[in-house]
Amino acid sequence: MKSVELVGYLAAAVTVATFWMRTMIPLRVAGIGSNLAWIAYGLLAGVYPPLFLHLFVLPLNVVRLRQMIELVRQVRAASAGDPEMNWLKPFMSARRAWAGEVLFHKGAAADHLLYTVSGRFRLRESGIELAAGQVVGELALLAPDQRRTQTLECVEDGRLLTISYEQLKQLFVQNPAFGFYFLRLTTARLFQNLARAEAEVERLQASIKAGASSVTGASELPRR
Repeated sequence: MKSVELVGYLAAAVTVATFWMRTMIPLRVAGIGSNLAWIAYGLLAGVYPPLFLHLFVLPLNVVRLRQMIELVRQVRAASAGDPEMNWLKPFMSARRAWAGEVLFHKGAAADHLLYTVSGRFRLRESGIELAAGQVVGELALLAPDQRRTQTLECVEDGRLLTISYEQLKQLFVQNPAFGFYFLRLTTARLFQNLARAEAEVERLQASIKAGASSVTGASELPRR
């Protein structure tokens, strides 16, 4: 068997191996190996269709591999500190929002999350205002009924980035590490919301106690 044929069989074997990969990073690595093997075979055997095909596909595999590795690196870094999700931006689509526009209503079915790029937005029920650089709408992905818990409205014209829950699920499947760190970040957001709610309850309780004390003090004043 000629060495050229051996290279061809190697290329075929590596291509078959790519179909066994269950996650995206190993698949891209195997794909790059397959591209290189087919390019070598095309050059040695003088077979140009597979040569040109894999010369075209090779840079695509390299770019996608780098994107996924960078995504996992940024998610890992974000999970250790910054609760915002800037690392999702390359996978998101842009849209405009206008003052007075309602982006979603409380109780509506949820199918995407949003990232604020510019402008001002407000969660109507809680009164929380969102400036640029904040994520909203991610928690409904984990809710049993996937429904919005608040109404989001645009206060000042701005731009948003959006990504569907379906796209997020695909990223989870492609790389389990992404799903793990995303869950850590959304859990951190849940704890932030819980802490905010507890602080509000304590404030209301203190206000009620102060009101009760003033009423008691007034009732104890001597009558004339």
